[in-house]
Amino acid sequence: MIGNIQNREAFLGKIASSLGREQKAAIEKPVWKYHPQDEVLKGATQNELVDVLQEQCKNIHTNFVRTSTASLSDSIKEVVNQYGGGPIVTWKDERFSQFGLETVMKEDWPQEGIDLHIWDHTKGEENIAKAEAANVGITISDVTLAESGTAVLFSSKDKGRTVSFLPATSIIIIPKSSIVPRMTQAARIISEKGKNGEQIASCINFITGPSNSADIEMILVVGVHGPIKATYILVDDM
Repeated sequence: MIGNIQNREAFLGKIASSLGREQKAAIEKPVWKYHPQDEVLKGATQNELVDVLQEQCKNIHTNFVRTSTASLSDSIKEVVNQYGGGPIVTWKDERFSQFGLETVMKEDWPQEGIDLHIWDHTKGEENIAKAEAANVGITISDVTLAESGTAVLFSSKDKGRTVSFLPATSIIIIPKSSIVPRMTQAARIISEKGKNGEQIASCINFITGPSNSADIEMILVVGVHGPIKATYILVDDM
């Protein structure tokens, strides 16, 4: 549940008094005549959003793979092999089982000698050490922004945020159903979760491809302080 704000009125009253102002009882939310943020990709179908996302991946230096739920295992094994194999670190996420990846994770990779660490909150700092030593980190996008090519990851005790940025390379599974036009819709989804009393992640990461920086003379360098390479695997779950 969302935490309650304590002593808010007393706190705000003290600030108002110190400023010599009268404390306002409430602030009315403004009503805007125009909503340009809603016009971007308005009315786009899910397939059209996928096309926008794929095109944007070219701009953010991210490989893009389309697959089905039935072929996801083969697709993810192929990308891992392209990246040079393990060690691999993943979240402890029931969606891996829902996507049929249990055989790959619990049988195929161990038989191939590929080390796999699944995040376990009871192991504390060991998880971070495993993520730091991993060649590949695998996560699943909770919300995906087509316009910018951004994967939104909700952290939890079983979904450590370091899985997405400490390994040398990153694979993010993108459920087709998770794709929305842009930040506008993602913010609304998060806001609605709060209004409905749902648990909101203590850390929400907005990840747009591999790490990069253009701080030095505006020259873009990819893979500076996080994953050197990234692949989005779009899985058709609809």
